[in-house]
This record gives sequence, C-alpha cells and structure tokens, in this order.
Amino acid sequence: MIAIVNYGMGNLFSIYNAMSRVGADPKIVRDPDGLKEADGIVIPGVGAFGSCMDQLSRFEGALLQAFDEGVPMLGICVGMQVLFEESEESPGARGLGWIEGKVVRLPEGVMIPQMGWNSLAIKRPVEMLNGIFDGDMFYFVHSYYGRPKDPSVIAATTEHGVEVTAIVAKDNLFATQFHPEKSGAKGLRILENFVRFTRC
Repeated sequence: MIAIVNYGMGNLFSIYNAMSRVGADPKIVRDPDGLKEADGIVIPGVGAFGSCMDQLSRFEGALLQAFDEGVPMLGICVGMQVLFEESEESPGARGLGWIEGKVVRLPEGVMIPQMGWNSLAIKRPVEMLNGIFDGDMFYFVHSYYGRPKDPSVIAATTEHGVEVTAIVAKDNLFATQFHPEKSGAKGLRILENFVRFTRC
C-alpha cells in the first residue's frame, strides 16, 4: 500500500489517480496510524512552507519512525521543501530537517513562480530515474527551491535563472520539486519506479 499523507496541503486526488495508473495500491491517509502498514509514503504539498509544516506536525513522529525504518518516501513540490531545515518563505518555521540545508527564493529577474515545463539535467543515476534522460521535460509550479548543504544528495537540476535543485535522493528518501503526477508519461515513469522500489 502506498500512503498519500493528507494533511490538508496537497494535490491528493491527482497523485492518487496517477499512482493507480502505474499499478500501485494508493490510500489517502488522514491519521498518523495509517502510515504503519505503508510500503511507501508520499508527502505532497501545495502552499506556503510554514503552513505546510503547521499542518504536517501531527504526522511528524510517524513519518520519522517510518523514515528510520527504511520505508521508501516520495516528497513532491512543497512536500520536497519541508524535508529541509528551514525556508526563506517562512522565517522561524522549522522543517523536518532530513536534508541539511535551506529553501531559498528564485532569483529576481525570472518569472516567479516558475510555472510550466522545464528540462532536467541529471547529476547522478538513482533508481527512481530509470528511463529518465537529460532533457526530459517535467511540470514545475514554485517560487522557492531547496539548496542542500551536501550537493551529493542532488540527483537532478533544472535551470530557471539559476541552477535549481529538481530532485534529491538520499537512502530511502526521494523528492521532486516538479509534479510528476502532472508531467505526462515521464512523470508516470518516475511514479512507477517509486512503486517498484517499494516492492524490493
């Protein structure tokens, strides 16, 4: 079962439908206890970093336990950003801190938010990118992006006035700044790879 965390800040049904299309058994989970039997966990996110963390706080203990136990996790958009320690968007708000670093605003002089399709530059091979290649296009909607202290966790970037972290991967944690559920066949391929990873 793939648990999609419903903390009131995500594009749940698009993710649910996309997961169903790639052969997963998705379930929208509204309570931390619902994560206990999950083979994989999706952390979606739409909105401001601070508001997401406020709503996500009741899941934090259960998520940390699952993370420590090696359950595969997928963060999407702001669901990726909350994995960092903090964000310029919400000064004083604490992120989950599973990835050391900070979420920063896109630079002045570019369209903010970045909204639309952009290409990936793959930095290192990871299982979740099987079948994905340099130049493949994915759908982004964001004004901020994660800047990890350890660049080795970056699996792919995109360009939008600056090199933007598009994918991070660390142990059982994988996250995308773009929306795979809105990115056509290539986005579905990433979700399919995640589902396959949960079954290893």
